[in-house]
Amino acid sequence: MSGGTKRVATVEARDEVAPDTVLITLGLPDPAPTPPPGSHLDVTVPLPGGSDTRSYSLVDLGHDDGLLRMAVRRQQDSRGGSVWMHSLKPGDELEVMGPFDEFPLNPGAAPSVLLAAGIGITPVLGLARALRARGSDYRIIYAGRSRDRMAFTTELESAHPGLVTLAESAHGGRVSPAEAVAGVPRNGVLYVCGPMGLLKDVRQAWQQDGRPPADLRFETFGTSGGHPARPYQVTVPRHGVTVQVPVGTSMLDALQSAGVEIMYDCLRGECGLCRVRILGTDGTVDHRDVFLSSRQRAEGRQMCACVSRIAGPGVTIDC
Repeated sequence: MSGGTKRVATVEARDEVAPDTVLITLGLPDPAPTPPPGSHLDVTVPLPGGSDTRSYSLVDLGHDDGLLRMAVRRQQDSRGGSVWMHSLKPGDELEVMGPFDEFPLNPGAAPSVLLAAGIGITPVLGLARALRARGSDYRIIYAGRSRDRMAFTTELESAHPGLVTLAESAHGGRVSPAEAVAGVPRNGVLYVCGPMGLLKDVRQAWQQDGRPPADLRFETFGTSGGHPARPYQVTVPRHGVTVQVPVGTSMLDALQSAGVEIMYDCLRGECGLCRVRILGTDGTVDHRDVFLSSRQRAEGRQMCACVSRIAGPGVTIDC
């Protein structure tokens, strides 16, 4: 199964795999062929004000049973999608689309490093299995708070003995983006899945080291940022509108609810369609996208309304 056909899936199992992280196993009316590694599923989730779509990476633990598995971490400051996912139980039904293959392995047998942080381990499980099947040269770096709070550590170390490095921040383990990049052979590929801040730092290190952009592959968490989410105010003089943006609501959603139309597509800070022009702000722009360049962020003239926020009282924009 692939593409944009909506289907109704049934929850077959719900298992807690780490604190605040559940593994949800889904069955489809027709058995699903094994999706490519790194694939994700789009899920329709009910939210205040209407339903929305959330993307969850599929977990490949080596099963060949036609079922699809997603690991979901509860995000307390989200709009409620992950909380709703955590409320699911066996027998519940939900609407899904996909799988979509947007985080594929590069063709060939280039040496690879897989860098995951937190729930970013979910697509990495499948990528690592595929690299092992190819007989590739690879290794895995997995960052998190501590082993007891990191999902799938046992499965990962069992499947890839001697190839997994855990970086536990509670015990002083930190991932250095520069060191991670330096550990990739010059003809190698770096795959990254984790918070936006990590990705931003890795991209910068990758560029500074003169690596080919195509050899840095990543998947993003559209909701992570460099500052805690706080409510703020957005003003659009062109439309005579001033609205509050609560925690759990994006600027895009807040403005659309006020009747301001903004083009958008991915809702993950990747396509840039929802960029707005910043006229002034009395806070810090917490860029949570991967579309704007380091230079554009430093200029502070634009932000992506679907994911980025203001750490401060408010912002005035044009759109």
